[in-house]
Amino acid sequence: MINYNDQSEALITFIQTDKFCLSAWNERGLNASDNEMCKFLQDTFNDIAEELKSAIIANKKSNSLKSILKTGLKLFSKNDYDTEEKEFICDTFSTLAKIVDIDFASTLNKWLYGSLLSSLFKIGRILTPEKIIHTLQQPCIKCGTELETHIKKTEEGIQDTNWFIIKCNNCRELNLLTLEPNIKELEFGNYELVENLFKQDYTYEQAQTRLEQIKFYRK
Repeated sequence: MINYNDQSEALITFIQTDKFCLSAWNERGLNASDNEMCKFLQDTFNDIAEELKSAIIANKKSNSLKSILKTGLKLFSKNDYDTEEKEFICDTFSTLAKIVDIDFASTLNKWLYGSLLSSLFKIGRILTPEKIIHTLQQPCIKCGTELETHIKKTEEGIQDTNWFIIKCNNCRELNLLTLEPNIKELEFGNYELVENLFKQDYTYEQAQTRLEQIKFYRK
């Protein structure tokens, strides 16, 4: 059963996160877009998330949530963005879709690649699954399950800039996760992202304190 409180809280965390700050671009191995564009992206995604949160609270059905995502996607004109920016936009929409449990991948592929290429891309993904270079593992502090992070692309020079507060899918315990340098593309495995903290702002001890705060306030 979907826990609507968890979805609302995840949307609040999404809204509070600076999704297009310098560190977020650096994490993708990219130069940041200009401040005006970053502000537009941040504000627009926050508006979409607020609308989703209202729909969740009102107990709207999945088709209403998907409609909000589709309407939100129309606010972004493909021609205004370069390839890396479009991919960042799609990844951010994917995060929202995952929070509200909506399959939005085909819609995003059509926006990014066009209808024909999207169909070919879909076939290609079936024939040649995306390669995982290696998998990082860290045991859950409560149940001991190995929490897996799948690394798909690496690139020299990318710094490890984040602490991740994550939730184990097995026991729902919060854990503090750190990865490694040179990761360009990754996929979360058997856990959910709750919040990311920038290491330039948080020491290990401060990140642990933030984790305990989340535990306390979300009981």
